[in-house]
Amino acid sequence: MGRMTSMALLACCAVVCLGARGIGAGPQANAEPKKHRECSDRTIKGTYGVQIQGTRPITPGTMQPTESVIGVVIRTYDGEGSFTQVDNVKGSVSGIPVPDRPGFGTYEVREDCTAIATAQPGPGIVLEERLVIVDDGEEIRGITSSPLSVMVTSVSRRIDTR
Repeated sequence: MGRMTSMALLACCAVVCLGARGIGAGPQANAEPKKHRECSDRTIKGTYGVQIQGTRPITPGTMQPTESVIGVVIRTYDGEGSFTQVDNVKGSVSGIPVPDRPGFGTYEVREDCTAIATAQPGPGIVLEERLVIVDDGEEIRGITSSPLSVMVTSVSRRIDTR
């Protein structure tokens, strides 16, 4: 019985060792790394769902006081440097002053998959955004870079390629 136990133990060790070598060795372990593709305005053609959060002045154009802000946006890029959007943005003090607010803007995508957008989400409001295009345009991450008093980040996911 001692010999059977030793053989069973040896067999178990072999299975465990071989199995451990296979952990993490799925299809991606030997896959070629993704090649970087150059980006252009057409890379982000389509409609994106956007979530934003951060802080902004309670009164646009001023530095203080500020409020926390969250929001959702549907933004459609035309593939040629312009976009339209509809947003619902809520401030911790101001609430949602204009539900389903329409807006528009322009954008320029660089070959390195970074971009600059100028958004006009409402009358008298102009925002500059710095963007990074991820996963061949399936996702966009961004910050509001101007005006200085607006500290907002965004995450966008493609929802339609029309």
